[in-house]
Amino acid sequence: MSKRDYYEVLGVERSVTEVELKKSFRRLAMKYHPDRNPDDPGAQEKFKEAKEAYEVLADAQKRAMYDQHGHAAFEGGMGGRGGAGFGDMGDIFGDIFGDIFGGGRGRARRGADLRYIMELDLEEAVFGIERTIEIPTQVNCHHCNGSGSADGKTVTCKTCHGHGRVRMQNGIFSIQQACPHCGGSGQAIEKPCRHCHGEGRLEETRKLSVRIPAGVDTGDRIRLAGQGEAGPAGAESGDLYVEVRVREHAIFQRDGNDLHCEVPIRFSQAALGAELAVPMLEGEVPVTIPPETQTGQQFRLRGRGVKSVRSGRHGDLICRVVVETPVRLTREQRELLEQLEASFAEGDAGKHMPRAKTWVDGVKQFWSRVTS
Repeated sequence: MSKRDYYEVLGVERSVTEVELKKSFRRLAMKYHPDRNPDDPGAQEKFKEAKEAYEVLADAQKRAMYDQHGHAAFEGGMGGRGGAGFGDMGDIFGDIFGDIFGGGRGRARRGADLRYIMELDLEEAVFGIERTIEIPTQVNCHHCNGSGSADGKTVTCKTCHGHGRVRMQNGIFSIQQACPHCGGSGQAIEKPCRHCHGEGRLEETRKLSVRIPAGVDTGDRIRLAGQGEAGPAGAESGDLYVEVRVREHAIFQRDGNDLHCEVPIRFSQAALGAELAVPMLEGEVPVTIPPETQTGQQFRLRGRGVKSVRSGRHGDLICRVVVETPVRLTREQRELLEQLEASFAEGDAGKHMPRAKTWVDGVKQFWSRVTS
């Protein structure tokens, strides 16, 4: 069975750069790695094929030979060893998969980062708040100070002999990975702590006081360094990220640092003008509604919005007027409205309602075009 073209195997063009080549190989290797597909022989074959292609194309000299002679460059005596030279893939995989299989030699694994969703009312987000939260997590064992050892002593790991990495052989292929016995530290515990069973960590619910600064909004995150999950065997702790979600407000809608609200007014106030007290998060502010105000008209109150958590500048409060039709009229109110409506009919209605007149004229022109 003839071999596929190496560039085709990796899904790249012949002009591919070293960075793009490595990225493509990493994607395929993660997809078809035997550890991820233990029951799929087809995936393992694709993994071997991708490794072979990458080992050749990642080497400038071998790639030049392949570009000139194809697979024949590595057959017989032309290219030295057969099978593209897979005696040792440790260097390649140490570079490609270092972060997947436990990192470099002897590097202790850091504790996991944690995320906490904090829901806030709009007022709490705007003015800031200090709140105590409870986080279920793993903390350093108090009995062994996180070492995992009952007597505080460690010995050289007998599996990896202190290197922190072991080589796994699969036929003619071999890769390195973190030692499963010591987790990559190169050290082992002879007398495990009986409280944490040598893990150096215990499950615990921690209480933390978190200060939320004024001006935060949905999606903002607060990083608390070292407040995440404790690392194994005394390794560095992860971080805690508090993510803010602001609940919907009954009156205000937030847009960045601006606040929007609707202000219902009577049509008599819209026609004659009025002085209104518009609510803010911290009190009230007077707003003058000029005569002949139409529904939907907006009034911008500068500097009455939210103070930015980053720049310190205030947004605006934008009030949108909504002219409300009165309901449940008394007989006297109805008679007054009927008199007002009659006065419009007797005079020039278009003078008092210019938008209605424009609309009626537009409708007439439309029907004229349709029926002509």
